[in-house]
Amino acid sequence: MLEKFTEKAINVVSTAQKCANDMHSAKIVSEHLLLALFIEAKGIAQKIFKMYDITCEALHKEVTESLNIDKNISTEETTPVFSDHLKELLKNALDLANKSGNPSILYEHLFLAVINDRKSNNVRILEKLGFDVVKSKILLEKLVQKKTKRLYHPEFDENREIEANSSEKTDAIFDSEESSRVFERAVAKLSASNYEILGTEQIISSILEDKDSELAHILAGYGITAEEFETKLANIQSRQSEYENRQIIFTPNAFRTMNLALQTAKELGSSVVLPEHIVLGVLKAKKGIAYDILKEMHINDDDVAHSIIKPIEKQMPETLTILRLAKEEARRLGRNIVGTEMFLLGIIGEASGLGAEVLNELEINIKDARKEVEQLIGFGNEYFDTEIIFTKRAKRVLEKAWELAKADNKTRIGSEHMLLALTYEPSCLAMKALEQLGVDAVEIKEGINIQKRLAASNIS
Repeated sequence: MLEKFTEKAINVVSTAQKCANDMHSAKIVSEHLLLALFIEAKGIAQKIFKMYDITCEALHKEVTESLNIDKNISTEETTPVFSDHLKELLKNALDLANKSGNPSILYEHLFLAVINDRKSNNVRILEKLGFDVVKSKILLEKLVQKKTKRLYHPEFDENREIEANSSEKTDAIFDSEESSRVFERAVAKLSASNYEILGTEQIISSILEDKDSELAHILAGYGITAEEFETKLANIQSRQSEYENRQIIFTPNAFRTMNLALQTAKELGSSVVLPEHIVLGVLKAKKGIAYDILKEMHINDDDVAHSIIKPIEKQMPETLTILRLAKEEARRLGRNIVGTEMFLLGIIGEASGLGAEVLNELEINIKDARKEVEQLIGFGNEYFDTEIIFTKRAKRVLEKAWELAKADNKTRIGSEHMLLALTYEPSCLAMKALEQLGVDAVEIKEGINIQKRLAASNIS
């Protein structure tokens, strides 16, 4: 179910876990979720709480008293688990999302599920603090309806699209020789630490062991050295930061980090996952023992990430430029969603790649393409307060481009791979725009083959 949660909603659930842990509760209950909703409140949700002068201290006091009454406090040092009632409440949030037409569970759906819940003490706690449940419910429902309309995109229909098994995707991480060596060293550390499941701490420790690498030098500039990392690691007595609700070959947070590393590699135009992408994955995940250690070193996530990405940007991978331009095109139309149509505009805008040359030969220009895209999706106004996200179809195109680059034995994803990948999604908006401009998949494939032959003859 968590794959349907937005980042804000996931943060609420994670904060509820932390609240339960801090309060030594044996289970994560709905009262912890209420407290987490207050802590993570932003924008209108925050204004709703402020409207009734509710403070964190007052709410925490009421929740603590409620949990004491229900005897949920445990003195044992155990990792809290989700209560059956909380699982039911999260399912209710999913039902609310489905009924409102949202493809994802928003923060507001969790809030509505909590104030609709009559089985817990949450409503009583809120009303005791002067909270108007009925009035707030109306405000939240209107906000959900507004977000439903704003999130709409012709390609953004998650209910129709099959989600690939992400556990299979992580296999590609081992295709890179550099990353393979990192994991070989990391696995070797398992027996020494008496662990059977690979965590982020072993992975980062192994990356830092390669002291001669450019990445190690970049990290050392922020005080992140193998020696300092091992010292911090030795002081950690528990792997609690690594576990959530399942155990696999990677710890859950390591698994999430690896998926983020894979995604980052693609977004940076690489057809292989390098140690740099893994470190960026740790910084994006913001969870796990490795990240906890980095926080103890008082580093700035953005500064470290920028230092790692800067050398990659100097190489100017075409895909990195295409994705940047695609995001700019989305913002130009007031959109926070990047679909395949934005990839098309990005390929044309990049101008110097083989993909752009193919489209130029087919007499496709940025002005005409923009006009077709505008007619397909129209203008919005949501980008300014929301992070840019990709449609699942756009992600599939990026995945296919990755596969095509690997099949060509290329270390980078080229614009020709991005363009060819679009033809594997015949009903996508990019292909619809091209069809309106008089170009079909056969012409694109033939154009790419011609340009490849020309490029090969120029080299020889």
